[in-house]
Amino acid sequence: MVEAQSWTTRRSSNPRLETSVDIPSTPTGEVRYGTTNNIFASFSGTSFISPTILTALIIASWYCSNIGVLLLNKYLLSFYGYKYPIFLTMLHMISCTFYSLIAIRWFQIVPFQQISSRKQFLKIFALSAIFCFSVVCGNTSLRYLPVSFNQAIGATTPFFTAIFAFLITCKKESAEVYLALMPVVFGIVLASNSEPLFHLFGFLMCVGSTAGRALKSVVQGLLLTSDSEKLHSMNLLLYMAPMAAMILLPFTLYIEGNVFSKTVEKARTDSFMVLLLIGNATVAYLVNLTNFLVTKHTSALTLQVLGNAKAAVAAVVSVLIFKNPVTVMGISGFAVTIMGVVLYSEARRRLKITAH
Repeated sequence: MVEAQSWTTRRSSNPRLETSVDIPSTPTGEVRYGTTNNIFASFSGTSFISPTILTALIIASWYCSNIGVLLLNKYLLSFYGYKYPIFLTMLHMISCTFYSLIAIRWFQIVPFQQISSRKQFLKIFALSAIFCFSVVCGNTSLRYLPVSFNQAIGATTPFFTAIFAFLITCKKESAEVYLALMPVVFGIVLASNSEPLFHLFGFLMCVGSTAGRALKSVVQGLLLTSDSEKLHSMNLLLYMAPMAAMILLPFTLYIEGNVFSKTVEKARTDSFMVLLLIGNATVAYLVNLTNFLVTKHTSALTLQVLGNAKAAVAAVVSVLIFKNPVTVMGISGFAVTIMGVVLYSEARRRLKITAH
C-alpha cells in the first residue's frame, strides 16, 4: 500500500508529525532537590543578559522549534518525497533519548531520576503506548487535513481531558468550566462545516490523536501520583522516548516495509537527506527542551496561554507557506475555539485560586 504511493503529495495536504511529548508540568529540580549547578542556571545568572531578555529568547526559541519542526516535516514528507512518517517519528524518539541523556547526565538540566520499581516501569510503558497511539493517529490524519484545520482540532484537547477525567476518575468540574468548553466544540463544528479540504477519515484520525493526548495526560496523573513515582518531565521523556521507539518499530516495518535499507540507499545518492533527517530529529527534541525551559522561566499557565497563541501562529504560517484555501467561516470557527480554550484556562485558574 505504501509502495504504491507517489513521491509527492497534494500541495494542500500537511503530513506534519506530532513530536512533542505533551507532559504536564511537574515540580522543578530546584523545588524538589534544591538548586543545582548546571549550564542553564549559570547562563541565566550571568550579568550580561537580563532575566526578561533571557525569558523572551527562550519563548522565541520555543516558537521557532515548534513551527520549525512543522515546516521540516512538511518539506520532508510532502515536497522532498520522504514518505515514511512512522519511521521519521521513531527517529525523533531515538533523538529525544540521545539528547535527553546529554542534557540530564552532562549538562545536568535537572537531577537524574531512576525508575524505582517494575511497577513504575510498566506505568511509563503504558503512557508510551498511549502516546504512540496519539502520534500514529495524528500522522495519519495529517495526510488528509491542512495544518490550519489540524491546529483547530488540536485546540479541543481540554474538552477531551475533562471528559476522560470524569469517566476515569469521576472528577467533576464546576459549571463555569463546562460552560467554557461549549465554544470549543462549537468552533470546531463551525470550522468543519466550512473547511474546503475536509476529509472524514482524516478528521476522525485527528480527533483520535487529540483524544489520545488528553487520555495520556489523565492517565499520567492517575498512575504517577505518589511522590516516590513522580518523575520530572525531562526524566519522563528520557524513559518514554526509547519505549516509544520500540513500540513504533514493528509498525514502521509492517506498514512502511524495509524502510531502513531504503533510507540508507537513498542517503548514498543524496547526502542532503541525511542533513535533513538529523536536523529534523534535533529540532524535534528542541520542542521538548524549550517546552520545559518556558515552564521553568515562566509558569505552566503562561505555557498554556502561549500554546494557544502558537496554534494560531502555526495556522497562519501554514496558510502563507502551503497556500491551503481557507474561508471566513473557517477562520471564525478557529477563533471561537481558541476563545473557548482561553475561557476554559481562566475558569480553571479562578477555580484553583478559590480552592486555595
